[in-house]
Amino acid sequence: MAKTVAVKTSALQFVILIGIVSLFADMTYEGARSITGPYLAVLGASATVVGLVAAFGELVGYGLRLVSGYISDRTGRYWTVTVAGYVVNMLAVPLLALAGRWEVAAVLMIVERMGKAIRNPPRDAMLSHATKEMGRGWGFGLHEALDQIGAVLGPLTVTAVLYFEGSYQTGFAVLLVPALLALSVLLVARLLHPRPRDLEAISPEIEAKGFPRKYWIYLAAAALIAAGYADFPLIAYHFEKASVVSGNWIPVFYAVAMGVDALAALIFGRLFDRVGLSILIVVSALSAFFAPLVFLENFYLGLVGMGLWGVGMGAQESIMRAAIAGMVPTNRRGSAYGIFNSAYGVFWFLGSALMGILYDISIPSLIAFSVASQLAALPLLVLIKKRFV
Repeated sequence: MAKTVAVKTSALQFVILIGIVSLFADMTYEGARSITGPYLAVLGASATVVGLVAAFGELVGYGLRLVSGYISDRTGRYWTVTVAGYVVNMLAVPLLALAGRWEVAAVLMIVERMGKAIRNPPRDAMLSHATKEMGRGWGFGLHEALDQIGAVLGPLTVTAVLYFEGSYQTGFAVLLVPALLALSVLLVARLLHPRPRDLEAISPEIEAKGFPRKYWIYLAAAALIAAGYADFPLIAYHFEKASVVSGNWIPVFYAVAMGVDALAALIFGRLFDRVGLSILIVVSALSAFFAPLVFLENFYLGLVGMGLWGVGMGAQESIMRAAIAGMVPTNRRGSAYGIFNSAYGVFWFLGSALMGILYDISIPSLIAFSVASQLAALPLLVLIKKRFV
């Protein structure tokens, strides 16, 4: 009994430490991403270059997740790969302050995305061990909540710097502080928990070389949800173009969504531990209808729509990740998260590109695609629940 309590306490400590790392990490790169577009413009880059750099960085990142997850499982060096990814991810941001040319800034932006791609699969695999005793939904939900706090604080910090100082370079330089804090807490977590796998009692596994059928069905469902989920820049573009809200209100709408995201991750994470995949089915059905609300030209409906958008994001970043841990062999979780993150990211990218095109052609068509793609995932999730859970 005492040993069980000690393991649960240690697991909670590990999740909180990694959550704090994510908080400071999100402060760093989300703060940077809020100004990289205008920064490239100031350095002389065209709009085409800005778009290509962002797209290329994401695509490279998606591919690297496959490699990172595979290497982590193959070598067993989850900490080594995670730390290496965080170092690259964190240090690339403040170095943007020294970029005197847009070409240099573009390379650093791509390097930052590469660092994030390297660290995510092994980090999630380690989290999956720690969350077994405390409840995977609650563990991943707690991590996501801390992550989102940083996602809000980062842009606010940069906004304050620009307000008082007015320099993009200073904004990037200030982000060195949360970057170093993230790396410091990460090293503390590494020292206190050198073997996160020991936090989970490993039972003998028959299917240890590949992935079961339910994983691939689940991956297809996640890809459909990702494809239909409109990215916030497109939503913000619509708010501005259609004069749904003034420019000053757009960050407020985003902050509301991020706040709902954090709260939803905690609530739905706890519910996932009690009722399982059913909660993901319910949330996916509910959040699918954010699109009609945000793309209608009404202030209050737009606000409600952003709340639903945040609900969906909270579920995707917590219970969607938590469910994977129970579907795949322990020694293949790094690869499982790598494949999942890559597929999710690629379909998000493709869906976002298609919705951008549809926006210029027909907003009702955009809404129809968004809702239909997400609802198409529901039968697959129901199939998993009925036949495999």
